[in-house]
Amino acid sequence: MSEEGGIIIRKEIRIAGTGGMGAVLAGVILGHAAVVYGGLNAVQSQSYGSEARGTAAKSEVIISDSSINYPKVRKSDILVAMSKSAFDAYINDSKPRSIIILDPDLVHHDDNLEDYNVIGIPAMRVADDLGVRLVSNMIMLGALVKNLNLFPLEALEKALEDIVSQKHLEIDIKALRKGASLV
Repeated sequence: MSEEGGIIIRKEIRIAGTGGMGAVLAGVILGHAAVVYGGLNAVQSQSYGSEARGTAAKSEVIISDSSINYPKVRKSDILVAMSKSAFDAYINDSKPRSIIILDPDLVHHDDNLEDYNVIGIPAMRVADDLGVRLVSNMIMLGALVKNLNLFPLEALEKALEDIVSQKHLEIDIKALRKGASLV
């Protein structure tokens, strides 16, 4: 059992966006990496609107070095907000002093966020620079894992190899690394 200063590691993570942004896939990869390559316990759940694109989508992942008795995120330690609607929907379900990772080009807010550790990752702009807008989720995931510091980025890369098609693997790994470098 890993411990940080005698405290059991437990992180409740919510990755949210709109359908088609890859929030659910990012959560699946994160949970897989934590369990298979990070030596941790994890549970992952997801929800999305009945229409595949444009509706609310979220993935919740709990990562711990001990048993996980309840599989839902109550108050997130980390919120990855990939869209303004996701930010608006879930900011109030984030713990004070939690980490909020958002795309400042997409999430404009008037909220007072001094109670949070806000990390701006221009994922959509970086994805456009890479030539594939669909990898913005991998950019956010790379930034998230770098910030979590629970397991190495290489564990995430191995999880990608298990889950995504070979056709997309190279650009997804490049996007993960780019996201990690932005933190």
